[in-house]
Amino acid sequence: MTELSERIQKADWKKEKHVPVIEAPDQVKAGEFFEVKVSLGKEIAHPNTTEHHISWISLYFHPEGEKFTYQVGHFEFSAHGESAAGPNEGPVYTHHEVTASLKVGKPGTLHALALCNIHGLWESSKEIGVS
Repeated sequence: MTELSERIQKADWKKEKHVPVIEAPDQVKAGEFFEVKVSLGKEIAHPNTTEHHISWISLYFHPEGEKFTYQVGHFEFSAHGESAAGPNEGPVYTHHEVTASLKVGKPGTLHALALCNIHGLWESSKEIGVS
């Protein structure tokens, strides 16, 4: 039996459109809010069609030296041009990009997971220092 972790794909986001891009400061002040933006397709555009789209992005924080990872947020994208008129004929499309505001008390790692409805789960991570 395979583990779910074996199904999570990683790559360089500059070469692979499915990898989440985490934009956040390298260093933050303990207890002060900062913004984290997670998007896909920064260098190579990802389609956003009824047939091929990003379904969701989840953001996590793992504090340095601790056992557990904490979920920051889970963001679903529900509009991909679907309509009664047919695929890609709908009036609204969501864009696979989110911004979250958070504060941390110690350094750690941000992890982002994204699900492409065709190409599966993709992950990236970014270290965050605290002063």
